[in-house]
Amino acid sequence: MTVARVLVAYATKYGSTKEVAQAVGDALGARGLEVDVRPARDVKTLEGYSAVVLGVALYFFRWHSDGRKFLARYRKALSALPFAVFGLGPIEDKAEQFDGARTHLDKGMAKAPSVVPKAMAVFGGAVDPANLRFPDNNPAFKAMPASDLRDWDAIRAWAGGLPEALGLA
Repeated sequence: MTVARVLVAYATKYGSTKEVAQAVGDALGARGLEVDVRPARDVKTLEGYSAVVLGVALYFFRWHSDGRKFLARYRKALSALPFAVFGLGPIEDKAEQFDGARTHLDKGMAKAPSVVPKAMAVFGGAVDPANLRFPDNNPAFKAMPASDLRDWDAIRAWAGGLPEALGLA
């Protein structure tokens, strides 16, 4: 029996989305799947994958550009593969922040209407103002407190359900 091979691609600026993508990959691997976790910009083909999970950082109401480019580049292939997507973004623990992030995740997916995710999720993001680079390192952002709203239990639970959602279980 051939083991399903899953790509977990991610688009990140400061590394938080990469860490979540790795946790998703670990959960899929624990379910017996073969998993590759890679930056979206480094993916050259989707050939050989049984399913794809894309993680995108949501910055200022937009997908990280690597996520937008990945979706555009592989739109045709993704329309034929089981696909899931998650977004990381809210850095304030407020319902309207999470609702807004979901709206922006949906808007990004609307740019590729032929790609229909089998699973979607929004998770809280993380920011450490001490690590911000230009143009994000302006005084207002540097004055913000560090924040990490990633709910690792929720992330692992979502990832644990992906094999069924993607038809790989």
